[in-house]
Amino acid sequence: MKVFFDHNMSPAMARAFNELFKRQHDITFLAQKFARDTSDIDWISELSAEGQWIVISGDRRITRNRAEYHAFRNSNLIGFFLSEGLYKAPVTKQMERILALWSNIETVCATVQGGAMFELPLKSTRLRQLKI
Repeated sequence: MKVFFDHNMSPAMARAFNELFKRQHDITFLAQKFARDTSDIDWISELSAEGQWIVISGDRRITRNRAEYHAFRNSNLIGFFLSEGLYKAPVTKQMERILALWSNIETVCATVQGGAMFELPLKSTRLRQLKI
């Protein structure tokens, strides 16, 4: 898997996951791949063109802003968005939850098409698909 952590996620977390899964997955974050002021629509479009990326994001605005939502839904990306509670949690809790859900994320990525969006919950192990 190619995993992209957007600018609302800790770069240190992305580096830690990259180190942990070094031989299995390619993990990067926004500032490693794009200029910090790159718009969501621009990085969504570019990653989609490259293909086979999943996105882990704390930016629920992508799921609400009409232009960003449309760009993501029409992309080849699969998105995992932190629930509100998880986004407000300390970075160590976010990391713990993402790691606990990692096998579920891998399974989902193997079975869905691009444009799909899921919520990463604070407590449950169930990934909820966000409305289309």
